[in-house]
Amino acid sequence: MTKDEGLYIMKFERSAGVLLHPTSLPGDYGIGTLGKSALAFVDFMVEGGQKLWQMFPLGPTGYGNSPYQCFSAFAGNPLLVDLDDLVERGLLDGGDLDCIDKLSSERVDYPAVIEYKIPLLQKAAVALASSENVNDQNMLEVFVTEHSGWLDDYAFFMALKEKFGGGSWSGWDDDIRRRESGAVERYKVMLADEIAMHKALQFLFFAQWQSVKNYANESGIKIIGDIPIFVAFDSADAWSNPELFEFDEKLLPIRVAGVPPDYFCATGQLWGNPLYDWEYSKKTNFVWWIERVKACLQMSDIIRIDHFRGFVGCWAVPASDETAEHGTWEPAMGVELFESVAKALGNLPIIAEDLGDITPEVDALRDSNGFPGMKILSFAFDSSEDSDFLPHNYIANSVVYTGTHDNDTALGWYASASGKDKKFARDYLDATCHSFVWKLIRAAWASPSVFALAPMQDILELGSEARTNMPGSESGNWEWRFAAEDLTVDKSCKLKQLTEVYRRR
Repeated sequence: MTKDEGLYIMKFERSAGVLLHPTSLPGDYGIGTLGKSALAFVDFMVEGGQKLWQMFPLGPTGYGNSPYQCFSAFAGNPLLVDLDDLVERGLLDGGDLDCIDKLSSERVDYPAVIEYKIPLLQKAAVALASSENVNDQNMLEVFVTEHSGWLDDYAFFMALKEKFGGGSWSGWDDDIRRRESGAVERYKVMLADEIAMHKALQFLFFAQWQSVKNYANESGIKIIGDIPIFVAFDSADAWSNPELFEFDEKLLPIRVAGVPPDYFCATGQLWGNPLYDWEYSKKTNFVWWIERVKACLQMSDIIRIDHFRGFVGCWAVPASDETAEHGTWEPAMGVELFESVAKALGNLPIIAEDLGDITPEVDALRDSNGFPGMKILSFAFDSSEDSDFLPHNYIANSVVYTGTHDNDTALGWYASASGKDKKFARDYLDATCHSFVWKLIRAAWASPSVFALAPMQDILELGSEARTNMPGSESGNWEWRFAAEDLTVDKSCKLKQLTEVYRRR
């Protein structure tokens, strides 16, 4: 059977879910974690009849705290590790946690969380790495061996990063920046303990994540993960695989990624990620990409690929530019890439984030692979024209969201919309000002789209103060959290009623 005959086409079942990153979960230690609050959220979704939990990338975040700019495309974020679990495992003492009870439960204060939490995580990781418990050592050894393809480079990168004061690898000594063999061997000996600590810390993250994922799956809930198309320049991926990218002789980006001026930003968005050398990837049969998708599929059941448009052509901006206004569209190799990944991994449970400047070639790449695209209801209510984002225009092979992390909450949109657009939205949804948010959720659930999802902020009917991210801004993003008491019976009952009425069970 060929791909065209359906070998690699994944068929999804009609269902619904919630968009929520674990950092937003409630808890005592300044940031949501993979502990009991994650399990309680799964219970809330079960009570509401939900089948999908979508989140952002789970990697270790750097400057700006964006999960779309991580130190690794494979590693997990240590800040998500639950401290209470480490106490229960005997890797921390209960008294170790007394010093961080001052951390905010309302928003994530990243500098404070990093200051208080990272030393405790490192203490636990060192305790694990030096443990005399045979079972712990065996499990750690198996993990390190199974994940050595990325873990060795990541742990080495993080140890080096700390050695050189936390700055980008572009500022390291030239010999190790270029990974000269003598320097590599010298630093591996010098930083052996630090490397072992970072490996143990990743073991703790993945152990907790697997417990959460297993609990969700056993409860009938699938995890939708997220793959950003690009990786950060300051990442283990770029440092250890420079040949994958458009770097000059100094190992600096020649051009960087972004998007042209659009709805979100008049000067475009300058992401700054290095661009791929697609010819090199093709010569290697896209092995790095195959391993990346494989790793994500081990962590999640379905993958949303961010900026799918970039697999046909990406907005390339000279690295010296300060805005994204003067970039050019440069071709990519999405056709060859997805053929290679599908041949290696089989059916690909992928959602394509096909927003932005979409061309017929992007549509063709999405449709030839059977990937559902995305529909955003917050984009639908321009009273002056019909819109592809209005539910009556959807096809079944699509995924509808009331909103995403990059736009305002539903209530925030309504508060700032023009009078004409508000009226059109109310007329379309048969809504009042007070019922607008849940009428919007109803429209998503009622639509033909195979999946319907709402950010947790919309389920809680919150305004712009709860927005996750403001594209183009450098502060205040990725900080929103909710409280445990927000998971009310009323909310779960509303979700369950809509889910049953529109057959998303």
